[in-house]
Amino acid sequence: MSINIPRGTKDILPGESERWQYIENKARDICRNYQYKEIRTPIFEHTELFQRGVGDTTDIVQKEMYTFEDRGGRSLTLRPEGTASTVRSYVENKMFGYPSQPVKLYYMGPMFRYERPQAGRFRQFVQFGVEALGSKDPAIDAEVISMAMEIYRELGLKSLKLVINSLGDKESRKAHREALIAHFQPRIGEFCHDCQSRLEKNPMRILDCKKDREHELMKTAPDITGYLNEESADYFAKVKQYLTAMDIEFIVDPNLVRGLDYYNHTAFEIMSSAEGFGAITTLCGGGRYNGLVEEIGGPETPGIGFAFSIERLLAALDAEGVAIQNEEGIDCYLAALGEKAGEYTVGLLHELRQAGISAERDYLGRKVKAQFKAADRLKAKYVAVLGDDELEANTITLKSMADGGQTEVPLDDFIETFRKIKG
Repeated sequence: MSINIPRGTKDILPGESERWQYIENKARDICRNYQYKEIRTPIFEHTELFQRGVGDTTDIVQKEMYTFEDRGGRSLTLRPEGTASTVRSYVENKMFGYPSQPVKLYYMGPMFRYERPQAGRFRQFVQFGVEALGSKDPAIDAEVISMAMEIYRELGLKSLKLVINSLGDKESRKAHREALIAHFQPRIGEFCHDCQSRLEKNPMRILDCKKDREHELMKTAPDITGYLNEESADYFAKVKQYLTAMDIEFIVDPNLVRGLDYYNHTAFEIMSSAEGFGAITTLCGGGRYNGLVEEIGGPETPGIGFAFSIERLLAALDAEGVAIQNEEGIDCYLAALGEKAGEYTVGLLHELRQAGISAERDYLGRKVKAQFKAADRLKAKYVAVLGDDELEANTITLKSMADGGQTEVPLDDFIETFRKIKG
């Protein structure tokens, strides 16, 4: 009986994994430019962290979490997203006391959600995210948004659309909440069970419902922009001003609410408008979450961040036909002819690698022609041919795979000679 991979997961094989590495390295380079440092948190956390941090009215907490009891009877959950874990670590390790503020962090790793698998959406997926904690300056909102846009553009995506909104502060959200309840309550029985349960707990989440998105009340629902107080409106105006100063185009969408309870003030999504990308166009989402640090037990600390799935990023690259360069190949392939020469190349290969030269040899006892084919598949820049006669004469033949030129090199000087050729 064969054992197959679990539904909603995916093996990333050699040839594909290099694309992932390229994206990961590009994201890390941009984080370095923006002074964001990597944080690595556990793959599982106490369930309460996500109930409090993500919000118990969200689909993630209600329907999608992988939760289990350990042998001590404690409820643990595989992390469904990265912000709550990052904020928990921020509080637990007292990063609010760091001399350098705000604290700028990024993370990259697997997340888990029990969703219906579809194109670009998996039950285990890799998420890259950024969090900036400790500043309520709208300029850092613009910085975080610009950083997300830069990652996509640096990777070659062009069919991008940035959508932003303001969810306001507590006072603004309270006024909007009351207006939403008054709007939906008379006909809430026409909506799905989830919307009915959200009416009192978090009516803004009704606007994010996928089942009832075409209901007529959705189109006439009061939007948050009409309930922003002066402080919230001024804050949003500053964010828009800074984005404009950065030459970042955006669209204001009053119905953008995001799917997590902790957002307030700035919320944003980056979408792909590439033909053939699919019905779910969102690539990246994020926003401000003032109040989340306090909810998890820390001091009053403003924060903002974003996250995106690398799987969906790869799908967008494919939709736009953007090719990611794979590995350039190895420096040298050792081709041996004869038993003694084959034995000698074991030590020689080790010396090459110790000298910082990427190299490989044959391990299957193939003929020289097959060894050259193997070198070609590995995109070797040079093939060094050593036979028993050459070993006796203390020489080795170095062949350039680019132009076919050959050079006979003394075996004792081979490593140093090759280092000079490689440059």
